[in-house]
Amino acid sequence: MSAPLPSVLVTGAGGFVGLRLCARLAAAGHTVRAAVRRESAGLAAIAPAVDVVPVGDIGPDTDWRAALDGMDLVVHLAARAHVMRDSAADPLAAYRRINVAGSVRLARAAAAAGASRLIYMSSIKVNGEATAGTPFCESDAPAPLDAYGRSKWEAEQALRSVAAQTGLAVSALRPPMIYGPGVKGNLARLLQWIARGLPLPFASIANRRSLIYLENLIDATLALMRHPAPGKIYLVSDAHDLSTPQLVRALARGLDRPARLLPFPPSLLRLAGSCAGQRDAVARLVGSLQIDASRIAAELGWRPAHDPEQGLVLTARAHAERAGRAVELRQ
Repeated sequence: MSAPLPSVLVTGAGGFVGLRLCARLAAAGHTVRAAVRRESAGLAAIAPAVDVVPVGDIGPDTDWRAALDGMDLVVHLAARAHVMRDSAADPLAAYRRINVAGSVRLARAAAAAGASRLIYMSSIKVNGEATAGTPFCESDAPAPLDAYGRSKWEAEQALRSVAAQTGLAVSALRPPMIYGPGVKGNLARLLQWIARGLPLPFASIANRRSLIYLENLIDATLALMRHPAPGKIYLVSDAHDLSTPQLVRALARGLDRPARLLPFPPSLLRLAGSCAGQRDAVARLVGSLQIDASRIAAELGWRPAHDPEQGLVLTARAHAERAGRAVELRQ
């Protein structure tokens, strides 16, 4: 007789990754509990078999008892996400309160409640912001450059300490930019530009960037659930890097629109970005960030099932369908 599937608490369950992860876990037969800040009608519609528990704001004082009762494993997605234009008086303190102190509170509560494992969703920003020929790997010295990345690195260290003190088995994933149907942020903005037929001055960019499709990230999470790796941190990606022009062309195919790419010196793009207060956003369009995801393949047998060309086309098609429905509703 096979062992019963672990019951799983997913924090940040109402988010981009959390919604899909809950649905996948429930479909696989897990007992799933979704921790959300407040009631989520969207979550109930996507995964009606999931038990939804509001926990309020996440931080050093969050009461996790009801959410953790009877749970074997925690997948911790909830975080203060990367904010492009942060209005907090002290951004690092704001990140630390949720991403570090909040994670420690959860881990200690999980150990006290009898959970055996916690999987932490970290970020490639722990490694740094850019690569120059050599991809990031797990053995690199962490070099976070912004408050978000620093808080994720500090959370990893703090969770390692909790694990040593309590016996809770903690492991982590560091993904790069996550994309898929429903994506927001910079990629959604790029989709809007392509859909409008705007000419984009990206043809001269010869960078390489690692991405990860939402379903690939969830597959990696499930692989880590099946093959416990306490104390391990894995870098994950689609294992097929793209340049910015390739990214635009794939999205354009999904939108059934032409990719209007114009040549323009990347150095001038960087200068324009600095003058417009968009230095970091332009740096991501122009620069490289590559990941070596071979360790998780070797140790857990995980390899991405979806290539980025396929994932980006599906992402763009979903964007076009949502845009079409929005137009119909306005008419």
